[in-house]
Amino acid sequence: MYKIHLFPIFGIEFNLIVQMIDPYSKNTKHYLAVDCIIFGFDTVELKLLCIKRDFEPEKGRWTLMGGFLKENESIDEAADRVLFELTGLNDIFLEQLQAYGDKERDHAGRVISIAYYALINSVKFEDIISKDFSASWISINQLPELIFDHSEMVSKALRRLQRRCRSQPIGFELLPEKFTLPQLQNLYEGIFDREYDKRNFRKKILSLGILEKLEEKEKISSKKGAFYYQFDKKKYDELMDSGFNFEI
Repeated sequence: MYKIHLFPIFGIEFNLIVQMIDPYSKNTKHYLAVDCIIFGFDTVELKLLCIKRDFEPEKGRWTLMGGFLKENESIDEAADRVLFELTGLNDIFLEQLQAYGDKERDHAGRVISIAYYALINSVKFEDIISKDFSASWISINQLPELIFDHSEMVSKALRRLQRRCRSQPIGFELLPEKFTLPQLQNLYEGIFDREYDKRNFRKKILSLGILEKLEEKEKISSKKGAFYYQFDKKKYDELMDSGFNFEI
């Protein structure tokens, strides 16, 4: 046990003794936050869930959903909490993206943020998005300028999503339980920001063997209608584990 004397000892000042006892005391303390980049799909286009900031600085501007790390939780637990507070959802796709720590990124103080991105079906869960945060789904092609470095976070998350979708079928996390091939094509065109040849896309996706064709048709988009499909969960999980090449 250390015994502290209030006078110099062999030229060592008192504050140095304190630092020897508590080596963290001389370091500056910073705020640690998490920000969630939440992608959704409404069967037509890829969207981002944004909220209107209700406090200064940057009050009234669009932002990502975020929050500060609490003392009794891990970073992953904080991301789960922030996501649940906005969407009421648990057990959805959520992946850590990157740490952002530029010293000028937040005008209110030194805040280091750990960014995560999440994938949810915006149609199924549209009604449970919390109204307390003035949240709205905005098309990925019509995004306003977000506060701080949040636009940079979104761009990084979209590039990560594109890479993941080339090697794992995680894009399917954005789909409802049953969907049509045109809806699936809309999703991948939204993610990769390009158009696919309808015939080649259908051939490629059906060759993976992860879809089960249903007898039911979606007839809102056309009179003829398009058959619904759903996942073969076993095959889907196998592809998630082993990876695949989705290049058309």
